[in-house]
Order: sequence, then structure tokens, then C-alpha cells
Amino acid sequence: MRLYSLVIHLLVLLVFATPASAGQSPLEIVRDTSTQMLMTLRDEKTSINQNPARLHEMIAENVMPCFDIERMARWTLGKYWRNASMEQREEFVKEFRALLVRSYGRVLVDYADAEIAYLPFRMKDDETQVKVNTELSRPHDDSVKITYNLHSTTSGWKVYDVVIEGVSLVTNYRSSFMSKVRQDGIDQLIYLLAAKNKKAGPT
Repeated sequence: MRLYSLVIHLLVLLVFATPASAGQSPLEIVRDTSTQMLMTLRDEKTSINQNPARLHEMIAENVMPCFDIERMARWTLGKYWRNASMEQREEFVKEFRALLVRSYGRVLVDYADAEIAYLPFRMKDDETQVKVNTELSRPHDDSVKITYNLHSTTSGWKVYDVVIEGVSLVTNYRSSFMSKVRQDGIDQLIYLLAAKNKKAGPT
């Protein structure tokens, strides 16, 4: 499976239920919301297939709040974030968020038969950044190791990166985004993302 496809496919396994409360541990966030997500997919697969727009709405409302989208967007732009105007930053975060939503929507329903194993988790009381290690398996497919990187915020633990078989989602986007900005500027990158998101339909 191609790296980009693998990254997008496996990201969807983190969250699909109501955003986790500030009092939940990182492991509880990943475990509880993953379980609820799989149940929802299995129960509503037919209706979701018939109405992809509703799936996008559900992802935007329920999945995205569990991610630190601004931090992820900032890291994907690297040094170019510092030079961007406030308006450019806001537009990029908006389109980056929409990119994740539509990417999830393309493949989410394919993973209703997935099983997730949660590897041993330890966290010190004063830690502000942690990793939750999991292993994904599907019938007739190889298992894949997935690590969720979370950090503590004022509104609870948030995911800021996902690492699949040693490959970082943020690093994957960073490579392509920075290359485009270097060649054509940040406004062109925002324009291209917006055009692709618009073509894919409302999120």
C-alpha cells in the first residue's frame, strides 16, 4: 500500500465519537473513541455510503476537535509559518483542516472490520507529551504499528502527530507543502488546497 494512502487510511482509526473530556488520559481517549468509532461504522455503513456529505459533517464536528490542527499546520509549513501573515495562517489552517476531513471521508467506511490492539502504556504524572502505541489488524492483511503522539493542552490531551510504521504524518505533509511554498509561495499552496477541497464538496 502506498505511504500516503496508508497514512490517510490509518488516521481514521483514532476518533469518531464525542470529543474526549479534559479529564481522560491519553490511552482512554484513543481506546474509548476508537471503540465507539468502529461501532458507529458497523451500524451505519450503509447510510454513510449513501450520504458522504453527512460523513464529512460528522468528521468535522467530532474528529477534528481531538487534533491540535493549528500545531500540525504550523509544523507542516516549518520556517514558512513564521513569515506568513495572520490571514495566510488562518486560511492555511482552514484548508489543512478541510484536507484532513475529506481524506478521512474517502476511506473511513472501509475500516469497519478493523481490530485494534493497545500496547502497554505508562505515563508519569508530570508528563506533557506522550505516545500511545497501537497495532491495527484487518482480515487477510498484515498488522501495522500506529503511534499517536499527544500533548497536554488547557482543553485536554490533543493529538499532534500520528506515526505509522515509523513514518510521521506531519513529516509526510511537511515535505510536500514546503516544497510547494519554496517553488510558488504560500498563497499558491493555499489556493491549490482550497481548489481541491472545493472540488471534493462541502466539509
